[in-house]
Amino acid sequence: MSRIGKKPISVPAGVDINIDGSTVTVKGPKGTLSSSFNSDMDIRLEGAEITVTRPTDNKNHRALHGLTRTLISNMVEGVTSGFSKTLEIEGVGYRAAKQGSNIVMNLGYSHQVIMPEKEGITVDVPAPNRIVVNGIDKQKVGQFAAEVREKRPPEPYKGKGIRYQGEHIIRKEGKAGKGKK
Repeated sequence: MSRIGKKPISVPAGVDINIDGSTVTVKGPKGTLSSSFNSDMDIRLEGAEITVTRPTDNKNHRALHGLTRTLISNMVEGVTSGFSKTLEIEGVGYRAAKQGSNIVMNLGYSHQVIMPEKEGITVDVPAPNRIVVNGIDKQKVGQFAAEVREKRPPEPYKGKGIRYQGEHIIRKEGKAGKGKK
């Protein structure tokens, strides 16, 4: 049996869970998330715990078991504490600023890169070289952070660009034959 799938999800106080067939709605202090799952998975709310069980041991059901449990767990965590990703900008003259609901970035191009906030996402720029993406939906937070990073991914020679906080960039050596004939 799936180690992740069989773990029950504890529901903290102040979180309201509504299970309607294969649709789960989670309402908490930060907001509301709703998602529908495969109808083969049996999702039950027992007291202050949610359990997910699978009908058979075939490969498809085994794969969906842990996935369903993790997605519901992320919904509960999102409406209680939320998710955030921090991006760091590295490079001379590279910086970001917030103007209204847009992020304006100078990334070494001839123009400024402007990205509007998406629905359900809030973006903070606490420093010119740091961007913090916050939200209750883990998938949306990760997707938006990846889209921001995509505007100037870190390059391997000098390490300039946008990277996730704590991300290690594998550096390459420059030209080896410099100065030789």
